Amino acid sequence: MDLATHAFQLSGIVTILALVLYIVMFMRVGSARSKYNIEAPAVTGDPNFERVYRVQMNTLEQLPIFFAGLWLATIYFKWLGWLPAAIGLLWVIGRYMYMQGYIAAAGKRSTGFLISGISALVLLIMALAGIVMAWSVS
Repeated sequence: MDLATHAFQLSGIVTILALVLYIVMFMRVGSARSKYNIEAPAVTGDPNFERVYRVQMNTLEQLPIFFAGLWLATIYFKWLGWLPAAIGLLWVIGRYMYMQGYIAAAGKRSTGFLISGISALVLLIMALAGIVMAWSVS
């Protein structure tokens, strides 16, 4: 197996982990609706429900940035093929920490938010560096 195939497989696994985490998040919203008696389409009411809902929505807002960065870095950043997946895994861990912290108390979300935010930024920088390098070689 060549290194490019290996990099794609690793990033594929990270993509699946991110999607599984997102599924957990929206299932928690459904459960919280029932627990806190928030009927759809309402998204406000009990602050405990609102935190669960914001975790899911904030992650939904972040997913396009993360997926674009992960896959562009996987395609174009070829020097360390495993690195985009490793940074992607950090994003997933950061989002999990964000979820756990924010659901406990709004003030506990910062560490997870920072880890996932920096990870996404690093992926975008890696993608840009890879594209620039590929462009300059051709």
